[in-house]
Amino acid sequence: MVLPLVLSLLILVAVAAPVLDRFVGRAAGWLLAVIFLALGAVLAVEAPRIITHDEEIEFSAPWMPAIDVLFDFRLDGTGLLFVILVLGVGALIMGYSARYFSRGKHGDYYFLMALFAAAMFGLVVADDVVLLFVFWELTTVCSFFLIGRTGHSANQPAIRTLLLTVAGGLALLGAVITMIVHIGTSRLSVILADPAWQEDPAFATTAGVLVIVAAFTKSAQFPFHYWLPDAMAASTPVSAYLHAAAMVKAGIYLLMRFSPALADNVTWNVLLIGVGLLTAIMAALFALQRHDLKELLAYSTVSQLGFLVAVIGIGTPGALAAAGVHTLAHALFKATLFMLVGVIDREVGSRDIRRLTGLRRVMPITAGLAALSALSMAGVPPLLGFISKEKLFASYLEAPGPAMVGPLVGAVAVVGAILTFAYSFRIVYGAFGGPTTQTRLREPSLVFLLPAAVSSIAGLVLGFFAGWLDPLIDRVVLDTRGTPGEIHLGLWHGVAPELYMSVVTIAVGVVLFLRREFIDRLLDRRLFPVTGVQVFERCHAAAITFGARVAELTRTFSPARHLAVPFVVLTAFGMGALLTGVRVPAFPEPVTRPIDWLLMALIAGGTVGIVLTRSRLAGLALLGVIGFVISLFFFILGAPDVGLTQLLVEVLTVVVAVLVLRRLPRSFHPTGALRKSVAAGVALLAGGAAAVGTFAFTGRREISGAGEYFLQEAEEETGGTNVVNTILVDFRALDTLGELTVLGLAGVVILAVLEVNGLMGGDRSPQAARYIGTPIGSPTGNTILARTVGRWLAPLLVLLSLYLLVRGHGEPGGGFIAALVGGAGFALAYLSASSAQAAPIRWPYVGLIAGGVGVATLVGVLGFGDGGFLRPLHADIPLFGGGYYHFSTALLFDIGVYLAVIGVTVTALNRLGVEDVPPGREAGDRRSDPDGSVAAEPDEVREPDSRYETTESLPGSGGRR
Repeated sequence: MVLPLVLSLLILVAVAAPVLDRFVGRAAGWLLAVIFLALGAVLAVEAPRIITHDEEIEFSAPWMPAIDVLFDFRLDGTGLLFVILVLGVGALIMGYSARYFSRGKHGDYYFLMALFAAAMFGLVVADDVVLLFVFWELTTVCSFFLIGRTGHSANQPAIRTLLLTVAGGLALLGAVITMIVHIGTSRLSVILADPAWQEDPAFATTAGVLVIVAAFTKSAQFPFHYWLPDAMAASTPVSAYLHAAAMVKAGIYLLMRFSPALADNVTWNVLLIGVGLLTAIMAALFALQRHDLKELLAYSTVSQLGFLVAVIGIGTPGALAAAGVHTLAHALFKATLFMLVGVIDREVGSRDIRRLTGLRRVMPITAGLAALSALSMAGVPPLLGFISKEKLFASYLEAPGPAMVGPLVGAVAVVGAILTFAYSFRIVYGAFGGPTTQTRLREPSLVFLLPAAVSSIAGLVLGFFAGWLDPLIDRVVLDTRGTPGEIHLGLWHGVAPELYMSVVTIAVGVVLFLRREFIDRLLDRRLFPVTGVQVFERCHAAAITFGARVAELTRTFSPARHLAVPFVVLTAFGMGALLTGVRVPAFPEPVTRPIDWLLMALIAGGTVGIVLTRSRLAGLALLGVIGFVISLFFFILGAPDVGLTQLLVEVLTVVVAVLVLRRLPRSFHPTGALRKSVAAGVALLAGGAAAVGTFAFTGRREISGAGEYFLQEAEEETGGTNVVNTILVDFRALDTLGELTVLGLAGVVILAVLEVNGLMGGDRSPQAARYIGTPIGSPTGNTILARTVGRWLAPLLVLLSLYLLVRGHGEPGGGFIAALVGGAGFALAYLSASSAQAAPIRWPYVGLIAGGVGVATLVGVLGFGDGGFLRPLHADIPLFGGGYYHFSTALLFDIGVYLAVIGVTVTALNRLGVEDVPPGREAGDRRSDPDGSVAAEPDEVREPDSRYETTESLPGSGGRR
């Protein structure tokens, strides 16, 4: 239980972070750091089992049992290594954030950072590939918001990062589906142990390439390298955690995790080694060109990740041990350097090394810590980076393939390491070397430097006592290669090829540093004709242009053009069916009743009326009549739920449509005789075909197996006797939740479109001016009947809706129908008001929509108590008199549906019903405008009605206008 406990606590910490920030301010960072360390201590208790006894901590709980997807968690040595980064480095960054940010509210930052930590923790302990994918995408979403929250300038970098990493997520999803279909399970440990990886090269290569694409996008490998420097628009703590120690390591983790299955795959080896070393050298050259310390560190991160990717591609036990050591070393020195760059930026106000000179004299502690970390990155003894670099060198010499491959790969790696040495000294000398020009600067507080000091000194201590890491790295090798590593880490391993490679690296690196001015002049040019960001933007623009071209084929306000495509396609299908000899079974005996013909006659009459009328309002009324008649058909056929839904939808559709129509011309525009003739012919042909098809297929299909199951098992499985409702809120509740989310988004989109595009203006008819000063022109006078009825009927409709809501599981009703009835009550209250300003609907409709979706989702989470998401929980509640009320959480789900639908209804009423108020005129002043619209007489006095009197609410607040 320790793994789900830690994950749950991290999520709880994320939720509580804004509250902590509200009460303790920026000191919330220290509280979160303590919590992270405490959670790390909980896992440290279990660490000996993993490291010394070769055990794993496992947990399994049902999630989607129907498809055998479970909450499977597993912590082994590899997972433990990355958990150290997530919680250990995370604690340092949280403490650093407490001093980096100025006083103020930063609750959203702490929430997103804690949620990201939870996502990373879930990612590295997930033992189900579906679960792994979910956490993978959650890290992407958190990264997007953390980058974007920095300010307007970070919007585009955040979007570019999101699009690229989401594309990698799609590749991972493809790999997940491929593995599940081919192997037959989603359990990661079982998948990796399956012999299919060796027996089926096509499957192994396909899945491996998809995993590589996902990892390359996350770990910023060529050609996806550009997003990481682009993401430096984020604040420094975000960069230090996500882009140095955590998020970018997700790709490294993924490659290490799949190494047992793919280490001997040639495609895997070639892609990882080739692309990794290319990225390492290319990014190192870019780092030498940069003057901004943060951008320089970003390219150095890309370069170091390239070294890690390449060594994982080697695939030997020594290579995977090197990957584990360098992952830890890189997290320590790179997090330190990012934090110290943030310190310099805060204290000096600049990150440009051309302006930062001689800071070692005024900020000696900062300079010392930065030097330690830079030396570790450069691979200088006695730091941990030196040990990890030598392990990398030794591993590159073991590259698979012909005998010349190893030395060639090693030589390329030495070139990359020399460049690493050069840009490491560029960082230190650029900020701290040279004459001191800013003598008034002082060392920041020790509290501010403490997190960076811990990680920097840790790299030094672990350099001297690297043997402490032997058990952990041994276990990493066992997990990723399947064989014991017998790794012995230390500063001295005798005279070996990797020692000579280190000597060459340091010697040439010193020469490059001494010739830094020449190197600067040499690299002071564009190495490539385009940048990664430019390529991305061109591809992005091309995709949008292509989409626009495709959309142009159907983008029109003409219904005829919209209907032409489906008409032609259906006609083609019909003709094809006739030409290929498709035969329809013999027509059944017609079973009709007199009332059927009466209803058909009403539908036909309404249709003819719609065709002949020129009035928009009359057409809407006739269309409503047809809808009412169809609802009667459903009632007669024994489908009261469907009929009631149809009836209520018609009522609210008419109300909303009238609010729209009052802003349009009163009549349809005139059409020519030819167009009328063509439209009539097409309508008769399409209608006749639809009628024949409906009649041909009516009564020819027995009830499906699924239908039989629902009818027979609904009451026993769900406790409900209303089969329609049980299908919606029990059997296919996930589908309903998806539809509910779409409905909620539609409501928000309605609000956004109307607000942003200024679609609230109306087109009132000048003929109404004749009624000014008469009872017809008085909103108070001509709504007296509606107000009298609505005063009593509207509350009754709302009460009826609550009754239908409660009884929906056993009788006709349910959340959607109840919401439609309640919406009708709100519509009556709205329409009976004397003006839009006086309408009594002032509810926060966006809050209702969000609350409804949230309630439905939380009900789904409760289902885990009985085995799965959205699984209903049941209880018999005793009543007075000896009876019982069967309670199901499906009722709570229906409440969520009810709230969301009510929210969308109120949104439509409030926003579409807003009155037009010309500039400079008060609401309620209805004098005639120059454009012919009508206003009330200035001396008109509205009768007071305390029930409608309210204060004016602010725009966008959900109140009345």
